[in-house]
Amino acid sequence: MTSTNTPTAGTDAPTLTSGSLLPTATRGKKPGRIGMIVCFALLAVCLVGFFTSPSGPVAGLWCIAMMIVLMFMSVPVAIALAIPSLVGAYGLAGIPATVNILGTAPFHAVSKWSFSVLPMFIFMGMLLANSGMAARIYRATDRWFSWLPGGIGIGTTAAGAGLASVSGSTIGMTYTLGRAGIPEMLRAGYDKRVAVGTVIVSGLPGGLIPPSILLVVYAGIASVPVGPQLMAGAVPGIGVALSFGLFILCLGLFAPKLVGRGKNATGEKTPTVTWKQRFESLGEIWGFPVIMLVLFGGMFSGAFTPTEAGAAAALTALLLTLLYTRKDKPFSHVAQAAISTVSATAAIFFIMIGAEMLTKLLAITGLAPVMTEFITGLGLSRVGFLLVLVVLYLFMGMFFDTLSMMLLTIPILLPTLSAMEVSPLWFGVFVVLLGELGMITPPVGILSYIVHNIAKNPEVNLGQTITLRDVFTSLLWFLPIAVLFLILMIAVPQMTEWLPDLLERTAGGTATQ
Repeated sequence: MTSTNTPTAGTDAPTLTSGSLLPTATRGKKPGRIGMIVCFALLAVCLVGFFTSPSGPVAGLWCIAMMIVLMFMSVPVAIALAIPSLVGAYGLAGIPATVNILGTAPFHAVSKWSFSVLPMFIFMGMLLANSGMAARIYRATDRWFSWLPGGIGIGTTAAGAGLASVSGSTIGMTYTLGRAGIPEMLRAGYDKRVAVGTVIVSGLPGGLIPPSILLVVYAGIASVPVGPQLMAGAVPGIGVALSFGLFILCLGLFAPKLVGRGKNATGEKTPTVTWKQRFESLGEIWGFPVIMLVLFGGMFSGAFTPTEAGAAAALTALLLTLLYTRKDKPFSHVAQAAISTVSATAAIFFIMIGAEMLTKLLAITGLAPVMTEFITGLGLSRVGFLLVLVVLYLFMGMFFDTLSMMLLTIPILLPTLSAMEVSPLWFGVFVVLLGELGMITPPVGILSYIVHNIAKNPEVNLGQTITLRDVFTSLLWFLPIAVLFLILMIAVPQMTEWLPDLLERTAGGTATQ
């Protein structure tokens, strides 16, 4: 089955703009008039509670509540983090502390050498999107997996994992595959719930598979080496993708009608893909493995540190973009990618400055050690602690994006990890996967509504009615697979550790930079 509805460069290609990085927590519409009145009333309550607090930790809790209210008001995350932090510093330590935070937080937040890899990864993703690589990758995976039961769905899952990892935007990738993958699966006779469910979960592994921007951000917050943290996400990310692919394969074997086995939606035989077409599709995406070879080969060989490998991969992507678009204003595509990179990098850095201010607020209020003492005082085991976090993140995912959840919780939870015998490297992979999972969990998962909105387009649904109930039903089929994988991660934490250890041994110590 060949893809006839693949996106083109510069239109539906997955992009990573400041908007796709979710600078506002909810990415939804702002609250209505009544909602805004309620939010302002809650802000007033938070301020009164803060200034009448009997102790620093209680004042810190009121500041956290203030941040959450601001995020519900669709205030940009950076501002929602910064304003309560500054109010807290002023109320507890006066003007000198506030001036000190304003003078030091911006520099300390973004001057870490490990963050220099962020614009490189973003630029690489932008270039791949503008070069039309998205369409080529989807077409190649479609052709190579089409012979399997549920092959188009498996190919969509594989393409989603690859595209989400390099684009840095699960939402942008979901939009791309929704426009391309849903009509392809419907045309092949797939059940509409399988089609939309496959697209929704296809980007889930992308937040873990290197180069993952979310893991780089976590490494900066948690002060862990970037290289090992990136490698820690590789095996779980690939494992999640394989789990979804195996589930779709099982549907093809045991419930063939759900994946249109044998006939497409018009009752015609599914076109046969020749081996010539498969190898031709590989020729169209040869640049993608070259970039991965530069990135991972450089790190494993010790030739590059992770930051240097990111720069080398970005340079490779630049040369490939000039080659792919040589007949279509190549420098225009590069310029567009560069502008988008600056915008996206600035959005991340502003958020990191807000997170740095939150960290300083926690130090001033003394909330972090109190929270650590409270959590350890509950007597939870390591498994119990992590299961509580699963419930917490799934609930928060109804309202916030992954980055917002990470920035709100990680500074508070980090001091607790050693007491719970949880590795910071493992925990980074765990919270990113939890955050991505929270974004698709009903009833308010952001990606669920995005895919439902895409499926309303007649060119996508091919005349079939795809309701929100269909979307939620599809997730009831796919979500248990992700939850089972989370449980496997808790039971076998070694899956995140052996690849970083291997990288450290082979790279001779350069992997930590």
